[in-house]
Amino acid sequence: MTEIFSAELSQFLVAVIFFHSSEYVLALVFHGRSNVDLSSLLISKHYVLAMIFSLLEYLSEFVLFPELKKQRIISHLGLAMVVIGEIIRKMAVITAGQAFTHLIRTRHNDRHRLITHGIYGFIRHPGYSGFLLWAVGTQIMLCNPISTVGFAVVVWHFFAKRIVYEEYFLVQFFGKQYEEYAQRVVSGVPFVNWKRGNSVS
Repeated sequence: MTEIFSAELSQFLVAVIFFHSSEYVLALVFHGRSNVDLSSLLISKHYVLAMIFSLLEYLSEFVLFPELKKQRIISHLGLAMVVIGEIIRKMAVITAGQAFTHLIRTRHNDRHRLITHGIYGFIRHPGYSGFLLWAVGTQIMLCNPISTVGFAVVVWHFFAKRIVYEEYFLVQFFGKQYEEYAQRVVSGVPFVNWKRGNSVS
């Protein structure tokens, strides 16, 4: 029982630490130290609270329902999702390079170009789809039923709204070029489809 507990929790902690530290390092590489601050770690107050809740759920269920935490196949599925999500996310960052930012651009500049090659040839928003897969995967890896549903709903809703907002500006920047790209390539976030005339209302 101790081994299962240690393996699950250590995998979770390694996944979280690697995700955020690598995001920060890649931001330094592509944007330089002067343009990067701690916000590039992608850690917000709500995110910290969600992670604390997931840990509390794991520990309480481990004590009250130990059999729930022995579902190795489910845990391994979650680990696979974490790895795949991490790979998709980092492919997105590396492919876009300086064009990838953690904040949505609302003004066009010379370094902002439309990326349609590499993984962007298959998914419009691989950074979002990778994070969604990673986040939900961390909770499946811990066999946390409540947090799995919670993370899936909250992260999906966040990106569903963010994509509409971001694509409004992408159409302003790239016009018909982006519209044709969006009609051809899926968003990468389930049930979020391209709709011509998206607004930021």
